[in-house]
Amino acid sequence: MAPLPERILIVGGGVFGLSTAQSLSKRHPNSQVTLIEASPTIPNPHGSSVDSSRIIRADYSHPTYAKLAAEATDLWRRSEWGRDGRYTQNGLLLVYPDGDSTAKDYTTKSYHNVKGLGEHVQLLPTKRDVLRAAPAYGETLNVAGGYVNWSSGWANAEAGVRFAKQKLDEQGKVRFITREVISLLFSETDNHTVTGVVLADKTNITADLVILATGAWTAALVDLRGRAVSTGQAIAYMRISDEEQRRLEKMPTILNFATGIFIIPPRNNVLKIARHAYGYHNPKAIPVPGSRTGETMRVSLPETGVPIPLEGEIAFRTALKQLLPTFADRPFTDTRICWYTDTPKGDFIVTAHPSYPRLFLATGGSGHAYKFFPVIGDKVVDALEGTLAPELQDLWAWPEAVDEGKFEGTEDGSRSGEKRLLLLEELAKTRRAGRAGVL
Repeated sequence: MAPLPERILIVGGGVFGLSTAQSLSKRHPNSQVTLIEASPTIPNPHGSSVDSSRIIRADYSHPTYAKLAAEATDLWRRSEWGRDGRYTQNGLLLVYPDGDSTAKDYTTKSYHNVKGLGEHVQLLPTKRDVLRAAPAYGETLNVAGGYVNWSSGWANAEAGVRFAKQKLDEQGKVRFITREVISLLFSETDNHTVTGVVLADKTNITADLVILATGAWTAALVDLRGRAVSTGQAIAYMRISDEEQRRLEKMPTILNFATGIFIIPPRNNVLKIARHAYGYHNPKAIPVPGSRTGETMRVSLPETGVPIPLEGEIAFRTALKQLLPTFADRPFTDTRICWYTDTPKGDFIVTAHPSYPRLFLATGGSGHAYKFFPVIGDKVVDALEGTLAPELQDLWAWPEAVDEGKFEGTEDGSRSGEKRLLLLEELAKTRRAGRAGVL
């Protein structure tokens, strides 16, 4: 096992950052760990891990992710991670419509993987079977079949982040700095060795190892062109009545890989509808990280504080007409865009940077990292020590760059919708349609 350096700097206070900080403080108590978060508060209100809910599932078409997710789900069920309402086991209903072979293939592989792991699954080969498992949905539901995994559930995402931060505060071993990092700090002699970070006020923070756990903002700090792209995903919320709350709260989460639409059972009279899609791109011209020649690049970066475009609302209204017709025309009380760090195959990037000594990446969540919160930090520390399991080491290695012109988002069988939608263009279309927003 390789010894870890004395001064370790983690940039980012989300799932990867907090979980890694926890594991480092337990396994390497002699290291001085500092975590820097751009937001004055953790959870960061603009991060991908601050929301009412995240699906907790072992339902993957890839057996390695299914196995790791089952390990994490067990901790959500049986440990303090899931206590005090942070985890609810309500089941997950995966469905596919007629004629969509990709969605059916992903669903079928997932079914066999979770069944092999001993989870409580029920095959639903027809629409009638699906409706028996989820009677709150009506005959308008456009499905050919699917399955339900009663061992799956959902987590209160924001509460989970608060819990992880609270545990670190109680332990008192990790130093926190709430400031924005604007660039990496490089050695003056070789322009490649990373020696720390530069904050927005031009202050330098030095370290022996820098771990970037910066999610969708990583592309501004290191060149990830062809390896990861930040995409915005639509989410909307609506108020429901007490009677509607009672009718829906015990339902399994429904996830349709053909449309990307998913609905998690409501809590506190708020229903959330979201879409796991190719997402919106938001290209911006920024300096190439580490370049001393003034070279620039164009990469997608998060745009915060904007509503979902009309395109997203139409997709939600269409889905609601099938899933919950009585809600189809009800106004949304809020919408937001959640930013993913998408990789070509949806694999995480947990590895040392091949060209920058003393820089390590823990990112590439691709919209499915949250469920691994209880275990991902240990895997990151395994990778730092050189003891990560070979199958995870292969999946999370520094990826080969793909042609940027062909890199439209994650292609793992779980995405849907149009590709390369430009966020600002879609918002402009919304304004031209006479809508200031979709609330």
